[in-house]
Amino acid sequence: MLEQAAATQPLNEVQLMLLRLFSRPVSTQDLDAIQNILLDYYNNALQKELDRVIAEKNITREDYERILTNQ
Repeated sequence: MLEQAAATQPLNEVQLMLLRLFSRPVSTQDLDAIQNILLDYYNNALQKELDRVIAEKNITREDYERILTNQ
């Protein structure tokens, strides 16, 4: 099912750029470094979005504690 969905959707700009980048041989060490860069990028983007939502909704430490203790 996932293969079918992937086959019908065009590649986005990031996917195309990565395909061009990796059209040459890449060492395992380089691949690991690139993977870490991408993971760091998406981790930072996710953290920024989380911080934005927390600020927008005025979520506090007490809110987290209440949820964790089911009160």
